[in-house]
Amino acid sequence: MRLKLVPSDTNWDFFRNARLTFGASVVAVIASIILFAVIGLNYGIDFRGGTTIRTESTAQVDVASYRDALSGLGLGEVSITEVFDPSFGPDRNVAQIRLEAQSGAQSITPETVDKVQSALRAVDPEIRFTSVESVGGKVSAELIRSAIVSVLLAVCAILVYIWLRFEWQFAVGAVAALVHDVLVTIGIFSLFQIRFDLTIIAALLTIVGYSINDTVVVFDRLRENLRKYKKMDLREVMNLSVNETLSRTVMTSGTTLIALIALLVLGGDVIRGFVFAMTWGVVVGTYSSVFVAKNIVLFLGVKRDWSKPDKTAGTQFTNGNA
Repeated sequence: MRLKLVPSDTNWDFFRNARLTFGASVVAVIASIILFAVIGLNYGIDFRGGTTIRTESTAQVDVASYRDALSGLGLGEVSITEVFDPSFGPDRNVAQIRLEAQSGAQSITPETVDKVQSALRAVDPEIRFTSVESVGGKVSAELIRSAIVSVLLAVCAILVYIWLRFEWQFAVGAVAALVHDVLVTIGIFSLFQIRFDLTIIAALLTIVGYSINDTVVVFDRLRENLRKYKKMDLREVMNLSVNETLSRTVMTSGTTLIALIALLVLGGDVIRGFVFAMTWGVVVGTYSSVFVAKNIVLFLGVKRDWSKPDKTAGTQFTNGNA
């Protein structure tokens, strides 16, 4: 017996409230832009600037103990990660500690370094401090520009791919869904002031890939059904295509969410922002594949028969049977 989360004969009308769902998406995007402009993001050290301290010890790195030791020093945001490298022996345990910029300074003072060293030596007397490096405002600005460029390049590459594989209407719908996903995710981070750093950029790029994968699956089925049901109304063909891929969508998104929710609950504070972005991205990406991308394609209309050349193919607006 095969597990079926969705019956094979489902016939839900996903476009019955198309104006309401698409309108809600537009409102969410506008609200996200306003939140970003008014409140802004809670940038991490990568984007705000700060100081990185590298440590080595013969004892195993205990991230929780390190964090507890530094929590009472009033250093602001502190990020602690263990560094793994195949070349490290069992007696070489390396950690990286990142501190936010102190009172607008480019680097922390020698007195602050002494406080950090004393606090960590109380946890591990064998600890050594091998380097202290600062990330200034110029580097942070470059990282912000690089992050924006990376997201824009990913979206543009997807636009070209969908345009070449399908039609320009599909490309417009897919990119609109991606922009919707990214902006709404940024709006959530701005609203709740969740730390926004380079790991969140990685999550955004992953969300873009996940969302477009779900969209392309439905687009493929839609293209097949457009050839198969040449007399059926476009709205009905699109609804049929979504229903036929619904089982796959629920299974893929559901299993992904199970893993992400487990990491969100049990993964700890270090990866919580990244996992939250991924979890939210899976939900909003699945939603936008149907209620954003497909609504735009429905509005623009598509070519109904790929076997016949047509000068106006792919540009006519749908207003009934083709």
